[in-house]
Amino acid sequence: MTIGDAPPAPAAFRRALASLRPAEVRPEIELEDIPAPQRLAPYSGAVGASVYRGDDELAVGRLIMLFDPDGQRGWDGPFRLVAYVRADMEPEITSDPMLGPVAWSWLTEALDSHGAGYAAAGGTVTRAVSEGFGNKADDPITTELELRASWSPLEEDLSAHVAAWCDLMCLAAGIPPLPPDVAALPPRSARREDPEPFRT
Repeated sequence: MTIGDAPPAPAAFRRALASLRPAEVRPEIELEDIPAPQRLAPYSGAVGASVYRGDDELAVGRLIMLFDPDGQRGWDGPFRLVAYVRADMEPEITSDPMLGPVAWSWLTEALDSHGAGYAAAGGTVTRAVSEGFGNKADDPITTELELRASWSPLEEDLSAHVAAWCDLMCLAAGIPPLPPDVAALPPRSARREDPEPFRT
């Protein structure tokens, strides 16, 4: 090893990082690799996602994986997942006082339904109202939901956690989760020009 070479990442981190990109996602979701924060843990990786209905982007999010072999305060183990989801919502929905508990339950129920073991979960749900002024006075008022959460996965394979996060984004976008017996299509970038009929 020459001076300046970084030591290879631990095998546990490399296995977890590979599981952040599932082979199949819902057709409404587009995933992409994004830069991960470098100062939160010795090793990190991240994916971003957008949820579409047709050409309309309904929700965006990111999922960050942090790995510290020694763990950190507030973690339960060497891994920590940090999730962010933002979605446009109707004003009457964002004004509902139960929106916070309901949005948080979307996350916990999605994790449970995918069998994603986790511990030490915490987060916030924020309602944001944007109103234009000046030369933007004619812009419509928009209301958004933002959910920030983190939890410690109990296994290296993070695919179930990614699936739960995708479900969370779809729920925030107003798209119900897929029934258990319905398979997702490959990501848009992986599809052929003329795909054969999909069979589950």
